[in-house]
Amino acid sequence: MQDATIHTVSATDWLREAGLLTHDQQERIARFQTRTGFAAVKILLNYGYLSRKQYERVLGEHGYELVNIRTEEHDMDVVSRIDLRVADRFLALPLRLQDDKVVVAMADPTDETYIQLVRETFGRDLLILTASDLDITWLSHKLLGEPFVKSAVFELVNRDPQSSALITFTTTQLVVIFGAIAVVIALLCLDFVNTTIAINVVMSSFFLIAICFKLFLALVGSRFELHQAVTKEEVKQVRNEDLPVYTIHLPVYKEDKLIRKLIWNLQSLDYPMEQLDIKLLIEEDDDKTLNAVRALEFPAIFEVVVVPFHMPKTKPKACNYGLHFSRGKFLTIYDAEDIPDPDQLKKTVFLFNKLPENFICLQGALNYFNRNENLLTRMFTLEYSYWFDYMLPGLGTLDIPIPLGGTSNHFKLDVLRELGAWDPFNVTEDADLGVRAFAKGYKVAIVNSTTYEEANNEPFNWIRQRSRWIKGYMQTYLVHMRSPRKLINKIGWKGFLGFNFFIGATPMTFLLYPLLLLFFITYLVFDLKAIRPLFPDWVLYISTFNLIVGNILMIYINMLAVFKRRFYELIWFSLVNPLYWLMHSIAAYKGLWQLITKPFYWEKTNHGLSKTNPVAPKPS
Repeated sequence: MQDATIHTVSATDWLREAGLLTHDQQERIARFQTRTGFAAVKILLNYGYLSRKQYERVLGEHGYELVNIRTEEHDMDVVSRIDLRVADRFLALPLRLQDDKVVVAMADPTDETYIQLVRETFGRDLLILTASDLDITWLSHKLLGEPFVKSAVFELVNRDPQSSALITFTTTQLVVIFGAIAVVIALLCLDFVNTTIAINVVMSSFFLIAICFKLFLALVGSRFELHQAVTKEEVKQVRNEDLPVYTIHLPVYKEDKLIRKLIWNLQSLDYPMEQLDIKLLIEEDDDKTLNAVRALEFPAIFEVVVVPFHMPKTKPKACNYGLHFSRGKFLTIYDAEDIPDPDQLKKTVFLFNKLPENFICLQGALNYFNRNENLLTRMFTLEYSYWFDYMLPGLGTLDIPIPLGGTSNHFKLDVLRELGAWDPFNVTEDADLGVRAFAKGYKVAIVNSTTYEEANNEPFNWIRQRSRWIKGYMQTYLVHMRSPRKLINKIGWKGFLGFNFFIGATPMTFLLYPLLLLFFITYLVFDLKAIRPLFPDWVLYISTFNLIVGNILMIYINMLAVFKRRFYELIWFSLVNPLYWLMHSIAAYKGLWQLITKPFYWEKTNHGLSKTNPVAPKPS
C-alpha cells in the first residue's frame, strides 16, 4: 500500500521507455481519452495495445506489485460514493477509510485525474493498492451493480408486463388448456372410437398444413435474392472516418477454452478498433473465463463486464446488463465460437443508412464451419441453410414477424432500449424480440452476410440446445397469445396467422410427429385387431397421405437448402430428415417438461467440441 504521490511521468511513459508503446500510439491514446473520457489504462488493456502480463511487468519494474483485492475489507458507505460507471471508466475503486485516508484500488497508480477526483469527493488523501484491472472490474460490479442488474431483470416486466415471460401460463390459458383436456376426455368416454378418429384426422391434417406453410415460405424465400444486398463495391465506399461506434456483446459462461479463438475471430473484423465497443459479458461466478482472460499472453480487444449474480441466469439478462455500459449507435451479439464475415459490420452500417428509419434490425445468416464433420453436423447445416436462406427471407417478403436468431442480430441501440431490450425470462429472447418489434411497427431485414458457428456434433449436447430453443418458442407463443384479439390489432390477420403457423406450429409439429408415426407403424406392422376400428380405410388413407407427404415435403425443403450456398455434397443427407425430426421430438418433449417445471432454466450448450479447424467455409 502506497501513499498517493504526484507523478511527473505516467504509466504510458514507462511503457514507452520499455519499448512497448510508440510516441504515435501514446498520442493516439491521449486523443482517445479526450474523446471518450476513458483512463489510459483502460484503453491500453482493452484496445489491443499490450497484454496484461506486459503491463504488470512494467509496473513491477517501477516498484508496484499487484494486490489481490477480491478479499480486501471494504466499507459500502465508502465504495458507493463513486458511481459504477466511473469505476468502470478509470478501473479504480475506493474501498475504505484508514488512518484518515481513503484506501483505493487502482489499475494505474499514476492516474492523476482519478486521484484528484477521489481527493475532491472525500476531502482526504489516498492510500493506493495497485490491483489487476480484472479484479477491480469484478469487485466494482459485484458491489455496485445491483441496481443495474435489477433493471436488466425487471425493466420489461415493469414497463410492459404483458410482454414478459415471467408468468408462464396465465389463469385464462390454464382454464382453456385444462378445459380442452376435460372436453376431450368427456368425448372419449361418450364415444371413444369416433373421438379417436377425429383426433387422428385433426393431428395429421395439422401436421401437413404446417409443413405446407413452411414449403410455401421456402418457395417465396427462394425468389427473394436479398434485394437489400450490399455489394463489395458499396462496402468499399464506406469510409472508416464516417463509421459510428459499434457495440458487440459477447455473452459467455465457462468458455475459457474459446477465449483465444474469440480474439482471433474478432481481429478479422474490418472495422476501426477504436470505433468498436466490445463487451465480454462474464457472470460473477465464472472464474474460469475471467482467469482465461487474465492468462492471455497477447493483447485483448474487448472490455470485460462482470454480471452480478441474480436469477434468472440467462443470456438475455447478461446482455441487458451490458446495455447499461454500451455506447454504440448499433449493437450486435456474437457467441464465443462465432466467425463473422470480416465486412459484416460495414455492410450493416451501409444498409441501415440505405433503408427507411423503421428498419431497426438486420439479421445476418448463420451457418457452420464444420458442416462435414459427421451426420449430425450435416443435418444441422441443412436446417440452418434453409432457415436463414429461405424461411426468414420468405417471412420478410410476406411481412410476417421474423423470429430472430440468437446471434448476428444488428440493432439500432436506441430503439432496442425503447423496446425494453430482451426478456430475461424467455430462453429464445431474440425470437420474442422480433415479434415485439413487429408489433410496434418496426421492420427487420436480412443482410447478405454470414456468421459461421460450430455445429453441434454430439447428440446429447444437440438435444440440450434444441430443447431450450423449442421451449423458448413455446414461451413466446404463450406470451403473445395471452390476448389474441390484441395481437391481431397489433400485427394484423396476416401477421397473426403467420405467427401461429410458424412460432406456434413449429413445436406442435415436433410433439405430434412421433404420435402419428407410432399410430401408423402400430397399424401397419402389428395389425392389431383392437385398433382396426380406429383406422377405417378413409382415415388410414388421410393419415398415410399426410404423414408420407409431410415427410417428403420436408426432405424437399432440405434439398432446396443446398443450392444457394452450393453445398451439393449434402443433398443426399436430406433423406435422413425423418430421423432428424425424431431427435427434434425428443427435444420438444424435454422442452415441454422444462416449460412446466423450470421455465427460465437456461440449458447451456457446450462449445469447442469440434475437431474441425474453425475456418469459415466460403461458397465457391
